[in-house]
Amino acid sequence: MTALTLGTLTTEPALDRPDLLGTSVRETLEGWALAAEVGVVAIDPELADTAACAAAYDLPMDSGANCVVVAGKRAGEERIAACMVRADTRADVNNVVKRMLDVRKCSFLPLERAVAETAMEYGGITPIGLPANWRILVDERVTGIDVAVIGSGIRGSKLLLPGRLLGALPGAEVVAGLAG
Repeated sequence: MTALTLGTLTTEPALDRPDLLGTSVRETLEGWALAAEVGVVAIDPELADTAACAAAYDLPMDSGANCVVVAGKRAGEERIAACMVRADTRADVNNVVKRMLDVRKCSFLPLERAVAETAMEYGGITPIGLPANWRILVDERVTGIDVAVIGSGIRGSKLLLPGRLLGALPGAEVVAGLAG
């Protein structure tokens, strides 16, 4: 893998630095044919939130892709999805996501529950390594990011990868207009 550089960040191959990956992220990358295109870089954990990270490391806001976890119920069955949207947009939870999940009402999964069920740290939740029964919805604009900055499962690092890989994740669904 060639190191990816964006702003002041330069990566190492993600699988060469398991200490910078959440456990489920590492396990998923180990079994993914495209993992060689994923880089990781250490960051200050206090700067893990999107705006702080972008400012500190000179990153354009449209290079970040945020993972938001939402849930709704239909006929007593809970339906959960991780939505990947560009950092300069917001997931259309009340319309597009609600229709995709086929639920009456859709809301963000409570923080404590999202952290517990993903086994990832807040500020590091990523679609790589999520529970197998969760849907992964990727806004089509995310797949067009040349070098996307996403969570790594922990607050102390970020993954950098071509945005097209997010649409190629196992089980990922690329959705037009997922974010506004």
